[in-house]
Amino acid sequence: MSFFSICMKIRTAKIRDAEAITTYNISLAKESENIPLNPDTVLVGVKALLSDKNKGFYLVAEENDTIIGQLMITYEWSDWRNKSIWWIQSVYVQKEWRKKGVFTKLLDYIKQKARKQGVVLLRLYMHRQNKSAQKVYKKSGWKQEPYEVYRLPL
Repeated sequence: MSFFSICMKIRTAKIRDAEAITTYNISLAKESENIPLNPDTVLVGVKALLSDKNKGFYLVAEENDTIIGQLMITYEWSDWRNKSIWWIQSVYVQKEWRKKGVFTKLLDYIKQKARKQGVVLLRLYMHRQNKSAQKVYKKSGWKQEPYEVYRLPL
């Protein structure tokens, strides 16, 4: 059963939210991939994005002025489509707020914002073993892409 709090508010994150976002990013890495992150590095990275709109932006969900969920958007340019693609990353909802509509509300907000800005599609990636995230995304209408993701450390 999905439920939307009357007080829940979705907004674009501000620099004052950097510490909360950092905490959630560290929790996300630990929960989804069992990776410990360096809090100082993450905080500097979060502040870098919050300070530079060219990098992307965060959305936060608030209940009674407390951040209960977040997601980050970064940009990709598609020359094939001559339009932008937005990547959803760093999705996190506090454990006690899961299955209560927080992610749905964040996603609805970002879909509306993306349509207004002419974005052609949203993409995301998750760790292959993150079965709970896969269920949430499939339930929300996401389709699996036919691509593999590779990396080349530099």
